[in-house]
Amino acid sequence: MKTIVLAAGLICASLMTQAQTTQKIGYAEWEYIFNQLPEFKKIDADLKTHITQLENQLKAKYQDYENKLKAYQGMPATTPDAIRADKERELTQMQESITKFQQDAEASSRKKQSDLMEPVYAKVGKAISDVAKEQGYTFIINPQTVQGADILLYSDEKFNISDLVLKKLGVTPAPAPAKTN
Repeated sequence: MKTIVLAAGLICASLMTQAQTTQKIGYAEWEYIFNQLPEFKKIDADLKTHITQLENQLKAKYQDYENKLKAYQGMPATTPDAIRADKERELTQMQESITKFQQDAEASSRKKQSDLMEPVYAKVGKAISDVAKEQGYTFIINPQTVQGADILLYSDEKFNISDLVLKKLGVTPAPAPAKTN
């Protein structure tokens, strides 16, 4: 009986040891990968162009407001109250229009960035997934800081798959800058 219990215990221990698999964890630096993608440079240029156009429109609206404000402030003291009230309403509407334009411009910039980046995120995500599977990784994490908190407290460079991901995407990684101590 003792032999059977001992054999069963050894079999259970053996099965548990085999069931425990080694987990390989790596990391990929999104920013590093994105900055080397040719399409990222185009996306960055497109976003800058979009933002510049919005800023120019805002400047024109603000300049128009400034001109009308100066004209209002330069009105003679004898200007009738009805005309003053009309100009004040016009200036208030212009301020509201400028504020709304700023809000809409920010939303437009965020949407433009999201629309342009979504396919790149999907492409890079798939490449990371493919490399992880090919290299036998169980987990891939992002070492960048998120909202001021570190996600990765320590990393060994040999587990950085960023260059493998770039190669999977058909991009030759740029040489790493020399580290100074």
